[in-house]
Amino acid sequence: MAGGSLAAAWELAVVFLLRPLLAVFFVLTLILLSWYVAWRTVLVHVPLVQEIAGLRRKKPAKPKPENRGRIAKFYQSKQAQS
Repeated sequence: MAGGSLAAAWELAVVFLLRPLLAVFFVLTLILLSWYVAWRTVLVHVPLVQEIAGLRRKKPAKPKPENRGRIAKFYQSKQAQS
């Protein structure tokens, strides 16, 4: 009789503990694997994701020229006249 109750207890442990843990592990593995595949194939090339992940190198800023627009040229011509 002790062997029968031990087998029943083991079956209950498998059904209520081991199977749910294996199911959760399987789902998490699928999610992580699909995320890795998506990252390596698509997400690495998206500029927003590159910026968030710190993968995009920042270009050095070019200094702006002094006389770059119409307003600057207008004021320079006013100063030259006076």
